[in-house]
Amino acid sequence: MTSSDEDLLASTRRALLHRIARAQRDGRAPSLVAAVQRRGRVAWSGARSCGEGHAPDGDTQYRIGSITKTFTAVLVLRLRDEGLIDLDDPLEKHLPGTGTGTVTVFQLLGHSAGLGAETPAPWWERSPGSLRPQLADVLGDRPKVHPAGHRHHYSNPGYTLLGSLVEAVRGFSWEEALRREILEPLGMHRTTGGPVSPHASGWAVHPWADVVLSEPAEDLGLMAPAGQLWSTTNDLLRFAAFLAEGDDRVLSASSVREMRAPAAPTESGSSGYGLGLQIVPGAGTVLFGHSGSLPGFVAGLWFDAEEDVAAVVLANVTSGPPVTTVAAELVRIVAEAEPRIPEPWRPLPEVDEGLLALTGIWHWGTHTFTLVLLPDRGVRLTPSGGSGRGAVFTWRQDGTWEGQSDYYAGETLRVVRREDGSVDHLDLGSFVFTREPYEAGAAVPGGVDAAGWRGLAD
Repeated sequence: MTSSDEDLLASTRRALLHRIARAQRDGRAPSLVAAVQRRGRVAWSGARSCGEGHAPDGDTQYRIGSITKTFTAVLVLRLRDEGLIDLDDPLEKHLPGTGTGTVTVFQLLGHSAGLGAETPAPWWERSPGSLRPQLADVLGDRPKVHPAGHRHHYSNPGYTLLGSLVEAVRGFSWEEALRREILEPLGMHRTTGGPVSPHASGWAVHPWADVVLSEPAEDLGLMAPAGQLWSTTNDLLRFAAFLAEGDDRVLSASSVREMRAPAAPTESGSSGYGLGLQIVPGAGTVLFGHSGSLPGFVAGLWFDAEEDVAAVVLANVTSGPPVTTVAAELVRIVAEAEPRIPEPWRPLPEVDEGLLALTGIWHWGTHTFTLVLLPDRGVRLTPSGGSGRGAVFTWRQDGTWEGQSDYYAGETLRVVRREDGSVDHLDLGSFVFTREPYEAGAAVPGGVDAAGWRGLAD
């Protein structure tokens, strides 16, 4: 039995509207617009405004601040995938003269390069980029405040360096690379470096009175790759769908999955940061995305890859509504009220008898594991009883498997055979797995006591 992709239930839509209405009122935002995407299509959108008849919609631009960093990260990973750079390259290899020493591209992407959080004064978000015409003006006299690679320390100048890296390798501007390589392929025609009507104006709201003050909208110059962009809920949902699934015109599915892998724990310890993406674990789920703010605007984008739900919330106020929290709650409302229906179980299209013979029970010493065959010749190793280390492994062309998560990420699983071709054991990063615990005759490190298993009275 199947069912069509139906719209959200009326009760779910009302819960979503209620949440953003409270956020706009309690956060005292002049306007707030939000949208939710499910299974690749916009499932709901809503807006609240202090002006009668002037509510924004999915085509209204707001400034998105640091969500811009995720776009910059995609551009950098494209360079890597094309073989033009390596993430372990020192930045100075491609962009000499920055004074950042051995800081690597990977460290910059994950904010573990040890660079300062901000530029020298004046505050870059509220001053013209023309005040910082050179990278030396962005980095200042003391660009590093921590040793590289020792900790996560969020750095806006770090993403300026990444934008300059893109320009140095491509030979044209960061904004041109963005347009050609991300915005046009994904159809994000309402994402731009400057405001294009219809767009919201940025406001500050007095902390102790219901009065507003206009905020400036500066061109950030060299700092643009850290926070320049204007966008809409419609465009950002397209971007979220790409970040969840990949798009070979922009970045492969495996590369966007790499963006979602933690690069360094954050200072709080309750969340993480990948390569241009924030990572927030929750009860049984993980959200990926980014927050953003610039004077006059706050923005939040989150997606749940397992439930295939994404949400964007944008508001034109310097502070007030916790839009990143609200966006996460919109995802949760949909995921809990209308959870994703699993795909039907289906047998594998074909089976390799040799791989099938490897499935079943294996032992690492006295620890028991089960090996299960997955699609595309992959396998999953699961400890019995739920305790111990397990992982999913993907097939390599050389006949081995590569671990995809946790302790065994990147480690090699291989079959070790005897001279007659029969299987002696599985080797996982030097750990020996045998069919029986400490199997006699198998190549167990340290050997097996010839007396075998015995009772205490023996």
